[in-house]
Amino acid sequence: MKRFYLIGFLVLMAFDTLAQLSFKMAGNAALPLELSPAWLWRVFSDPWIYGALAGYVGAFFTWMHLLRRAPIGPAFAASHLEIISALAVSHYLFQENVGIPQIAGCLFILAGIACLAMSEAQDHRKAERA
Repeated sequence: MKRFYLIGFLVLMAFDTLAQLSFKMAGNAALPLELSPAWLWRVFSDPWIYGALAGYVGAFFTWMHLLRRAPIGPAFAASHLEIISALAVSHYLFQENVGIPQIAGCLFILAGIACLAMSEAQDHRKAERA
């Protein structure tokens, strides 16, 4: 079961990261913003918008599959790993700055996931004893 969670959350993180980075690229291609048929054509002819759509659809179905088996507390917290992966990939691809506040935020996310996972494990052990 642990392998299911690990693979599931890695797939979810990959889909979410794909969606966020695709939106960034599609947003860059959509500039300057204007409400015109030419602008709409430019937006919807850009392949990155479809990468974003694919990422969100994949994330939705992966999330629904995970929620059937995973406890909601740790699952919801682990779904925020996408923030860390998007930060790391955007630093690499777009040379965005990663400073102390971003690193601290990532550590808080990881600590929160760890705390919820340990709490869930304790509750599971208590339920098995009863």
